[in-house]
Amino acid sequence: MTETTVETVKVLSKTTWTDTLFSFTVSRPDCCRFTAGQFVRLGVNPSKLKHYRYINDSQANGDQPVDNKPVDEEIFRAYSIVSSPYDEVLEFFSIVIPDGAFTSQLQYLQVGDELLLKTTAFGFLTLARYQQPAPKDLWLLATGTGVAPFLSMLQDPATWESYQHIILAYSARTFSELAYVDKIQSLAEDFGSLADNPAKFTFVPIVTRETEDDVKSIDNSLFLKEFSKLPKALNKRIPELLKTGELQARVGESLDISSTHAMLCGNPQMVEDTKETLKSLGLVMNRRGEGNIAVENYW
Repeated sequence: MTETTVETVKVLSKTTWTDTLFSFTVSRPDCCRFTAGQFVRLGVNPSKLKHYRYINDSQANGDQPVDNKPVDEEIFRAYSIVSSPYDEVLEFFSIVIPDGAFTSQLQYLQVGDELLLKTTAFGFLTLARYQQPAPKDLWLLATGTGVAPFLSMLQDPATWESYQHIILAYSARTFSELAYVDKIQSLAEDFGSLADNPAKFTFVPIVTRETEDDVKSIDNSLFLKEFSKLPKALNKRIPELLKTGELQARVGESLDISSTHAMLCGNPQMVEDTKETLKSLGLVMNRRGEGNIAVENYW
């Protein structure tokens, strides 16, 4: 078994996307090396967070009633890395699970808090796993926080040099849950431009539980401000879009067993349904370096 070092890292920034989605950056130890698409294990001791230290101080002073104390133990979970392998910081994208032992505490992160990081990276959702077929079109199919490893890949110039066409289909329930859209839309300029002959890039946002008209009817000015620059969003689940050919028509690319690399990351039901749909369309699972479909159950 690979030995791993546990390092203390400091929270450098936090971005709140919605009530249940946030991202954060932490300092990166020199010994932490990873390949785009991999994950590491993050740890938190809730009792050490500033949020709880403030509450404890208030309770000690009698300013707040004494309630349940935070757990005083180290809790670790796996997190895919958003940032580029070449970044000086590590970035992560998280969902808040109200009853989850880890994320229900992690949501209280503040700049300056300290977390624990097991520095050995794991995971095989990497482009290096593909030996055959040769790279031509790369389909990155994600739901929710499952977009994280694909953002890391797209911040690696080698990805842009290896393919002719890269498709990112990113699905969320609502428009507000589509995180990183500004970053996504600047990827070709920021990273593709570093390649001599960069891939064409097509971003397809997918929103399954509301339409543009729904958002406009509630707050048209908000839609114009936040989402008007997005490519028009599709509104069906990824497996259905593939099965009907709507996604392929949108990007102007067909799925081909001789050229397609398809990577899936997100909730288990999406991964399972999309995998079976792709197989029904003629693609095969990637095993021992050969095949089209690679998956990660990001849950």
